[in-house]
Amino acid sequence: MTPPPPPTPPTRPEPPAPHRVVALLLPPQAAFPLSCASEVFGDHGPLVPARYAFEVCAERPGAVRTEAGYELLVAAGLDALERADTVVVPGWGPAAGSEVPPAVVAAVRRAHTRGARVVGLCAGAFVLAAAGLLDGRRAATHWSRAAELASRFPRVRVDPAVLYVDHGDVATSAGGAAGVDLCLHLVSADQGAAYATRIARRMVMPPHREGCQLQYAELPAAGPVADSLAPLLEWLGERLERPVSVAEMAARARVSPRTLTRRFTEQLGISPGRWLLDRRIAATRALLEETDLPVETIAHRVGLSSAVNLRRRFHEALRTTPAAYRRAFRAEKAGAARG
Repeated sequence: MTPPPPPTPPTRPEPPAPHRVVALLLPPQAAFPLSCASEVFGDHGPLVPARYAFEVCAERPGAVRTEAGYELLVAAGLDALERADTVVVPGWGPAAGSEVPPAVVAAVRRAHTRGARVVGLCAGAFVLAAAGLLDGRRAATHWSRAAELASRFPRVRVDPAVLYVDHGDVATSAGGAAGVDLCLHLVSADQGAAYATRIARRMVMPPHREGCQLQYAELPAAGPVADSLAPLLEWLGERLERPVSVAEMAARARVSPRTLTRRFTEQLGISPGRWLLDRRIAATRALLEETDLPVETIAHRVGLSSAVNLRRRFHEALRTTPAAYRRAFRAEKAGAARG
């Protein structure tokens, strides 16, 4: 008898393609916004699985001058934007009043029309505005250039206070470290809060920084920003598992509950109670993604007292249940592992 043919080995699915992020450099290139993007979307070594592919391009390949005094050698031209899932414009260094090159405007607009997400870090918002991507939309930029952006592009609703604004297809950030805030936020939206937290830990920084950039803007007189909420927010973030009333928050900040509520509204756009609930929901998401803890245990860890309360609050915030959220995240993670 002829022996049966050997069994056909199962076909392994192709691994998911990494999300391609292309940073568009414009001389004189600001070094720090570029570092923000490359640190978040670049390689993090064997301890963090690679889910992004990061590269840079310029209008003209070759040496690109930076504001720091050195040059970067860039091999790719604007055609790299045609294969980007996300286009990042890390800053805009030319002097006030300078025009964005027409070829850059056209390339950014084409990438957005094709479906790429376009992100402006710091003054990179000027490039997005020049391409018409911010018309009628709220946008962020460095506080020192907010008035200029609003004057040059009156159809853009410039918010000089926020750290970043994300519309899904278009996002902008304030200056400096707010670029990291926005990039980590995008990673959390793409890959989940737990993955973003792993990157943040590698960078030795919190995955979500609170406050607004008005805390850092120059003041007419010297001295600290007395109304800054940052110390209180840090204190609250370390005590999520404990019930904290607005009166206790106010006592900690040494102001009246009414004054505290006004400062939260001015600096964060929400009430103290809403801010605290948002942080508890974010902590719940991370625990659902990266642990097998029962919902009741998670509820106590994040200060929501009971599984019933957690489920209600979670559904109000995300329109899904903790169990469904965990199943969806695990299914996506399992698919990536099989790949």
